[in-house]
Amino acid sequence: MTDPESGPAQVYVAAGSNVEPENHLRQALGLLRASFPGLIASRAYRSRAAGFSGADFLNLVVGFSTDRPLRAVLERLYDIEIVCGRPREAPKFGPRTMDLDVLLYGDAVGRFPGATLPRPDLVRRAYMLGPLAEIAPNVVHPTLKQTIGQLWSEFDRAGQELTPVAL
Repeated sequence: MTDPESGPAQVYVAAGSNVEPENHLRQALGLLRASFPGLIASRAYRSRAAGFSGADFLNLVVGFSTDRPLRAVLERLYDIEIVCGRPREAPKFGPRTMDLDVLLYGDAVGRFPGATLPRPDLVRRAYMLGPLAEIAPNVVHPTLKQTIGQLWSEFDRAGQELTPVAL
């Protein structure tokens, strides 16, 4: 099992914005690529806000391999959120210039400072699972023991429409 304190790991991160989302996603992608060489990204998708009423989000998922421990990856993601205009004290449910969430860190399972892995809502949110299946269909979910592609093919998409958007 991947040790989140030491790496190396294949990491998948969801990125989303509903405040000037095209600009903020482009900015975040540039910073992520500079921080994590070899980064791959899904297409961007428009989806409705989940958990609150607000403007639609643009979401995508990125993947990269790193030797950084989980806490260092999280610190870099927090820094990128701040550069994109998100204050650290921003409410959990509300408009966001940038939201970066670790979905998977290798096959790590458990609660860690700043993250629960795998991310619990990964298999309940189309805007996370769909883009992840696009870039990592053969990755096995560490607790469900099914591939991301299988989970996506069985996912009930009713009420969670994803519309591809060009960045």
